[in-house]
Amino acid sequence: MALENFDAAMSAHANAERYRPQVHFTAERNWINDPNGLVYWEGEYHLFYQYNPFGDQWGHMSWGHAVSGDLVHWSELPVAIPEDDRVSIFSGSVVMDVHNTSGFGDGINVPMVAIYTGCLRVPEGGQAQELAFSLDCGHTWTKYAGNPVLDLGLRDFRDPKVFWHKPTGRWVMLVSIAHEYRLAFYASDNLKDWEFLSDFKSDDTRQGIWECPDIFVLPVSGEAPVWVLKVDVLEGHPSEGSGAKMFLGDFDGTHFHLRSEQASPWADYGADFYAAVAWGNTEAVRTNPVWIGWMNCHRYAKHLPTSPWRGAMSLPRSISLQRTALGLQLRQQPVSELEALRKPKWFSHPDMAVQGQVILRQASHIDVREAFELHMVCEHSDALQWGGVWQTGNGECTRWGYDGPSGTVFIDRSQSGFLPEDPIFAKRRTAPCPAPGPGQPLSMRVYLDICSIELFVNDGVMVQT
Repeated sequence: MALENFDAAMSAHANAERYRPQVHFTAERNWINDPNGLVYWEGEYHLFYQYNPFGDQWGHMSWGHAVSGDLVHWSELPVAIPEDDRVSIFSGSVVMDVHNTSGFGDGINVPMVAIYTGCLRVPEGGQAQELAFSLDCGHTWTKYAGNPVLDLGLRDFRDPKVFWHKPTGRWVMLVSIAHEYRLAFYASDNLKDWEFLSDFKSDDTRQGIWECPDIFVLPVSGEAPVWVLKVDVLEGHPSEGSGAKMFLGDFDGTHFHLRSEQASPWADYGADFYAAVAWGNTEAVRTNPVWIGWMNCHRYAKHLPTSPWRGAMSLPRSISLQRTALGLQLRQQPVSELEALRKPKWFSHPDMAVQGQVILRQASHIDVREAFELHMVCEHSDALQWGGVWQTGNGECTRWGYDGPSGTVFIDRSQSGFLPEDPIFAKRRTAPCPAPGPGQPLSMRVYLDICSIELFVNDGVMVQT
C-alpha cells in the first residue's frame, strides 16, 4: 500500500474554494457539462465543452474552450462558439480539415471545423447539425452561412461525431436520434453535403435516451485493432443513473457490424462518468487513444454545492482493449502525464498484514485540500471484505473496497456529507469483479481529489467514478 499526494494542476484561486478539484479540469466559473470537440493540433490538446457563460445552472448552451500541452495543466480561453438568437450550441466534434475539403481555408491556415447540434430557441426546440470554422486554432470562430447542413425536422437529433475515414476517402458522421434508440451514419466529401449511409440499433438497450455517441479504433495486445462504438444512456445504467455503453465491432465505411466477444458493455460502473469522447488526431503522439468524460450526473448535478463553478471533467484516460477469460474488456488508465504531479510518498507499506481495521496514523496530518493517489494491492486474503475509508473529523466518510462473497468492488458515499434530494446519489454502488485466481493479486488505484473519487481496479479493467 502506498499513498502519494499531487501538486495542484489548477490555478491558485482553486485552493481557496471549497470542493474545487486540484487535478481535474473545472471552469473558473459557471456551469459545464459534456466535453466536446476534442482534438490535438500543433502541440496542444483542445478541450471544448458545454458551457453556460451566464450562470451555474444548465442553460444558454455555448462551447467553452481550454487548451493544454500535457492533458494536466489547462488554460481556459474565452467562449469559443456562443449561442445566438436562433440556436443554442449543443454537443458535437471538431476536425482539422487539412485538405480544405470544406473550402473554409485561406491557403495558409488549416481550418479547424466544428460540427455541432444547433437547438432552435423556440418551445418545440428542433435540432439540426451545423458548422463553424476557425483559422486561428480555435481562438475565433465563424458560423457557416449555410447552416444547418443536416436537418431531418426532428426534436432529438444531436451530438454529431465526425471523422475522416481513410479507406473510403471521405468524412463520416455518427449522430444520435435520441428517443428512437438509434444512431445514424452519414458521409460527406466537403462537410457541408451529407448522404445517409446506415442505421445502428441494439435491442438490449431501450431505456432512457441515446446521446453523445463516439466511434474509434482501440488496440488489442497481440491482436488486430477493434472498432468501438460508444453511446451514453440517460437511464438503464447499472448505477441507476446514466453512463456509457460500448459496442465492439467492425466499421467498413458504411455499416457497423457487431462482434460477440465483449466481456462487459459498460465503460464505467460509477454514477458520474458521462458523455465521454476521445481526442482526435493523436496518432502521431500517442500509442492509445485518450478520452475524458463529464464527472457528474444530470439527475443531481444542479444541486451540488459548489461556487462559483459547477461541473468537472474526469481524469483523462488512456484506453485500450484487453483479452480476458470473458472476452474483450475495456482497459482505462489515467494518462502518464499525471505522474509528474506526484510529490514524495506520504507512506508505503509493501508487506503489511491486516487483521480487522487499521488506521493509518501517517495520514492523520493530510491536508484534505490536496489530491491523492492511493495504490492498494491485496495478494493473500481470506477476508470477506477489504478496502479503505476516507474520513473527516466530523464523521463524514466515503468507503471503497472489494466484497469477496459477491465478487464486486464498491464505492459507498451514503455518509459523504452533502446528500442531494435525489436518492441515487447516496447509494452504495457495486461493480462486477470476479475473485482473482490462486496466487493472483487484486489491485486498486484510487484517485481522491477533494470531492471526487475514481477507482481503477486491476490496471483499469474495471473503473468506478
